[in-house]
Amino acid sequence: MKTAIVTGASSGIGFEISKKLLKMGYKIYGFGRDFSKVNLEDTNFIKIACDITKTGDLCEKIKEIRKKEKIYMLVNNAGVGYFGPHEELNPKKIHSMVATNLEVPIILTQLLLRDLKKNKGYIINISSITAKKSSTYGCAYAATKAGLTHFSKSLFDEIRKTGAKVITIHPDMTKTAFYDNLNFREGDIPESYITPQCIADAVKMVLSQRQGTVVTDITLQPERHMITRKK
Repeated sequence: MKTAIVTGASSGIGFEISKKLLKMGYKIYGFGRDFSKVNLEDTNFIKIACDITKTGDLCEKIKEIRKKEKIYMLVNNAGVGYFGPHEELNPKKIHSMVATNLEVPIILTQLLLRDLKKNKGYIINISSITAKKSSTYGCAYAATKAGLTHFSKSLFDEIRKTGAKVITIHPDMTKTAFYDNLNFREGDIPESYITPQCIADAVKMVLSQRQGTVVTDITLQPERHMITRKK
């Protein structure tokens, strides 16, 4: 049985990716802040409640997993975003985005890279469409995602000859709890957003490629561009 580590696995995109991988026969170590609302009991879904930005604790947990498992996949999905004019952010919010969206994926990749190269495995980074364009309402968030995308591209070129794969997925507006504490959200019609299941299906498509072919970059967008401002 192949083993995957998925961050942000307690809800949204990470949860749907975890469910998809379970159906494909994977064993999942899912990292998340709170699994109390997760209604999934599966012996192959190991829930690890953890603040991944506490990197010392995170490194210890990864060390323990590596002792007993053959890691085949890392899905860097956990993310946080704060939006608005840049001067209205604060250092705490900026640090949270840099740590969660960029620092932790780079650290996890470093910790697991020898295993993933040896096993000819996968690193799947969930970036954002904001990494590919100007984002005047979320400069710092977009910068962290652009950094993740650039890291992915460079790492693929570094390790591609080993057989390990690096894939970046760039979702546009996705119907998740990501927007719960923001002043905007997706539109009201299904054509105005994508779903976590869409992203999980993209992961399945990536894994279905023949040996030797790698889908390195995926962008998922809804048919309609609509943003609803909250009152």
